Order: sequence, then structure tokens, then C-alpha cells
Amino acid sequence: MKKTFAKYLMIILALCLTPFFLSLFHLNLLSEILIFGIFALSLNVLVGYTGLVSLGHAAFFGVGAYTAGLVAKNLTSNLFMTVGMTVLISVLVAALIGLFCLKVSGFYFLMLTLAFSQMIYSYIYQSTNLTGGSNGLSGIPKAVVGSFQFANPVYIFYLILLFFLLTYFALRLVVKSPFGQVLIGIRENETRIKSMGYNTYIYKYSAFLIAGCFGGLAGSLYTYFNGFVAPSDVYWTMSGAALIMVLIGGAGTMNGPVFGAALFVTLETLISSYTNSWMLIVGSVFIIFVIFFPKGIVGIGESVVQFIKTRKQQAYEQKKSHAT
Repeated sequence: MKKTFAKYLMIILALCLTPFFLSLFHLNLLSEILIFGIFALSLNVLVGYTGLVSLGHAAFFGVGAYTAGLVAKNLTSNLFMTVGMTVLISVLVAALIGLFCLKVSGFYFLMLTLAFSQMIYSYIYQSTNLTGGSNGLSGIPKAVVGSFQFANPVYIFYLILLFFLLTYFALRLVVKSPFGQVLIGIRENETRIKSMGYNTYIYKYSAFLIAGCFGGLAGSLYTYFNGFVAPSDVYWTMSGAALIMVLIGGAGTMNGPVFGAALFVTLETLISSYTNSWMLIVGSVFIIFVIFFPKGIVGIGESVVQFIKTRKQQAYEQKKSHAT
């Protein structure tokens, strides 16, 4: 317990000190990684822990992004108001979509979430007067708390870092709780969980709401970071990107989606500066992970740690046998 606490404390301290060592480019890259880390963690609640593969998670990201932008432009740029409205609207949208999608399972669930996501994309794309249509939503003011404005990239980084840490530890508590264990049971064998007396629909619906809530939060942070929202942020490819992040990092783990987001965003940023075919390379990396490393980056790390422990144990036993 103490080792885990010390490990997390060191990581948090290192993240807090990064603005003093990183260039503005790398700081913005880290901010983007943290935002998509939240987005991937929210999808991981469905995919990794509940076993519900969704291709419509961009709907919540887009709703959160546009809600934050519209509230900041038309009502108030107060951080607490925009975040509060974002979470409320995202949960309401998740509640509505979940009512329909959770009536089916498997492939049908995946296709239904995709359909709802594309419906929201279509509405945003065509609502020129409200969302700016294909031109996107621009001129979004910076978030403020009282008289303090998050105008500096460093301030925005610390804001994103704060929400990332709150999200990470909140979801960690959820998945480690009895509620989270029931979700894992549903993923492994829903019929058995039903036979034990659990109402699995309520648990899946709750997981869907949690995923939608934090997906919307990630979208609002993206608005603060970018100062602009485009319809492409709601398109199904954004859902696919989040799914790739989860699977590459390691579904059903807390660190995996964050590692997956870091790898995906880094590859996209670096490779796209050299070629327009960056998705071809990212797709190739995804195929390699699915075929050869199905447990993702976390699985690779666990295998390496296990190999080192085994080697140390073997070396210790050899020394012991030689001594006798």
C-alpha cells in the first residue's frame, strides 16, 4: 500500500514539474495525451470492464466539446459552469442513448452506438447557425475562475492535469469497488451474474452513464485546450481512435488506456508531420498489437517484469544449489 502511494506521488510530482523542463510543443503534446487519456479511460469502463464494445463514444466527446464551447460563447466562460453544464448534458445524452442501445448486445450494440453517434454528427454538421456547421465552432473564450483566466498554455496544462488525476482516481475507485467487480463479472459471464440475483441491466446502464460523463468531460477539456471544435471531433473515426487507444494500451486495466493514448497521439503528431498516410502506419501498429500482443502495452510490461522475476529466481536457486 505504501509502495503504491509513493509510486503515484512520484508520478504526480513528475507531471507537475514537466512545464519547467518541456518545450511548449512537448507540453501541448502532453496536454493532448492527458485529454485523450481521459477519453480512453471513459471508454475502457465499457469495453475493458463491462465487455460492451462501442463505436459511438465520439458522441459524448463531441457533445461535451460543443456544450463547453456554446456555453462559454453565449452564457458564461466560468469554468465550474461550463464543466457542470458539460457533465449534465453528456449524462442526459448517455441516458437517452443507453435506453435504446442496452436493449441489444454484441454486434448489434456496436452498430446501434455507431448509428446514434452518426445521428449526432449529422445534426452538428447541419446546424450551421448553432454549431457553425462544417466550419466548426471558433472564437471560444478561455475558461475563467473568478478573475483568473486560463490563457497561458501552462495554466491550461495544470487544469487538464487536475481533471485527469481526478478522473483516473475516481474511475480507479469505481472499478475496484464491489460495483466494478460486478461489471467484470458481467464481462466474463453475464448469465451467471444474473443467476446470482443481480440486475445486470442497471449495472450496464450505470457504466454507460459513467462512460458518457467522463467522455463529455474529455471533450470540454479539448475545447479549452484547442479553442476550437470541429465536426470531425464527433465523427465515427474519433470513436475508432479511442477504441484503438484502449486495445493498444490494454483493455480492462487502468494504466493501459493512458499508455495507448500516449502512443496514439505521439504517433499521430510525429508521423503526420512527415506524411499524410499516418493512419496507415497507426493501423499497422494496431494490427501488430492485436495479433502478437493482445494484452497491449500493459501486457508487454507485465511479461517483461515476470521474465525478470523468473530469471532472478532461477539465478538465486542456482547460487543456492552451488553453495550446498
